[in-house]
Amino acid sequence: MRDWFWRRVLSLSACGLMLGTLFFAASLTPSLLPRTYLTQGLLSGVAMAVGYGLGVLLSILWVWLELPEAKNRTRLWVTAVAGGICGVVALVFLWRTAEWQNSIRTLMHLPPIETAHPFYVGLIALALFLALLGLGRLFTLSARLFASTSQRAAPRRLASLIGTALAVVLFWTLADGVLVRFVLHTADSSFQRLDQVFEPDTAEPTNPLKSGSAASLVRWNELGRQGRSFVATGPSSSDIAAFTGKPAMEPLRVYAGLNAAETPEARAQIALEELIRVGGFERSTLLVVMPTGTGWIDPEGIDPVEYLHHGDIASVAIQYSYLASWLSLLAEPDYGAEASRALFRAVYGHWTRLPKDHRPKLYLYGLSLGALSSEQAAELFEVIGDPYQGALWSGPPFPSRIWRQMTAGRNPDSPAWLPRFRDGSYVRFTSQRNALPEAGDHWGPMRIVYLQYASDPITFYDAHSFYRQPDWMQAPRGPDVSPDFQWYPVVTFLQLTLDLAMATTTPMGLGHVYAGEHYVEPWIAVTNVTDWSEADIARLKEKYRADR
Repeated sequence: MRDWFWRRVLSLSACGLMLGTLFFAASLTPSLLPRTYLTQGLLSGVAMAVGYGLGVLLSILWVWLELPEAKNRTRLWVTAVAGGICGVVALVFLWRTAEWQNSIRTLMHLPPIETAHPFYVGLIALALFLALLGLGRLFTLSARLFASTSQRAAPRRLASLIGTALAVVLFWTLADGVLVRFVLHTADSSFQRLDQVFEPDTAEPTNPLKSGSAASLVRWNELGRQGRSFVATGPSSSDIAAFTGKPAMEPLRVYAGLNAAETPEARAQIALEELIRVGGFERSTLLVVMPTGTGWIDPEGIDPVEYLHHGDIASVAIQYSYLASWLSLLAEPDYGAEASRALFRAVYGHWTRLPKDHRPKLYLYGLSLGALSSEQAAELFEVIGDPYQGALWSGPPFPSRIWRQMTAGRNPDSPAWLPRFRDGSYVRFTSQRNALPEAGDHWGPMRIVYLQYASDPITFYDAHSFYRQPDWMQAPRGPDVSPDFQWYPVVTFLQLTLDLAMATTTPMGLGHVYAGEHYVEPWIAVTNVTDWSEADIARLKEKYRADR
């Protein structure tokens, strides 16, 4: 009985231990974002379990090929020695994890990690590894039970395949049908309730030019939480005039929330009618804005352009979801594009019917999932006869089609994290440092600018990192990417996946948190602002730094 317990419960695969330890060690090295001991421990535990599982699969393949095997007692000694070596390797790499994490934290102006960080990481990783190992053995037990039943009607190896397939179906059904659906349902309910919350410091507007006012076509409770915030905040004409020392107008902001109408087309039509009502087409500049998944519109992105145009600007947006962007991508991936096309077609259709010398300049803007959706608002052939003037897309998610095409077709002497595309007359890229002038002086009739940070995993997540190094890891690297970041098969994929979930945890101006001062020059370039001096531009940038 004791021997059976040792073989079945305490025994571990030597190949699995060694590969799992290598994965564990590699997971401690830095990636794009800094990690807490909790997130590092979870990542390292998963990495070790994945490596161990791959090692076990290699051992199974060895046996299946009927290659020579060590005897039981020899195998136990090999496992014991391998376990000791793996323990030493794990301790050495845990000792270095503080140095690696601090290499990122220094770049992001964060304090160094605590002394106990490696200790906590090791404990959490070990606990998670053991839990996943137990789950793996439960899977193996299920497969063997199914296989033993199948052997009554099938040969031994075919029965093993059947048993494994049935176990996969069982576990996948439980994970997808119970866990995933439960998480999505819970998140959906939570975000829906949050969207309906009325913030105590956000009062219903009395200005008839505001969406949600008594004169508005959209009621205050139809804006949603993020819509109410968008409409009620932002610089006023007096704020802008006080800063610039010049006369200013009240910026116009139009928003239609999910509760305003059932379909994106109906919400777009309401937004268009509201935009006409408040005189949006009588301003010199008009923005068609796509929010993030929750309906949020980043004030760091919108406020600067309202200052730059002295308030002579209107913005219009509709809500398409109340879920966080990553959940929206999972649960309703087409909603953003559908809403973006509906809003653009409604606004663009009215705009093209206006006299060209008596209509505003038309621009698109979106951040994150809003950038992805805004990209899909219209195909070039639909607007080539009467093009809009440009777009600013910040933090474009990695699936963004136009962004991917431009990055892949970049000039060979430019890095993937800050590409230059041909002569720069159509599209340009920039980051924390203004790189727009480097693309040249000539702009075509349409100006597209991507604002992106090299440390943004939403933009630079790469599923192919599972088996190859991403282009943006090649030298020269972005200034906010650790020089100690190395590519490892499988492990880098796991690291970037965790970074993806933590993208908004960085200080502003890094990761997926875009800073107002970095929007100033892109907005100047896209909307062709010419009446601001270098000193006033620097003062506007400093305003956003000081406000934080």
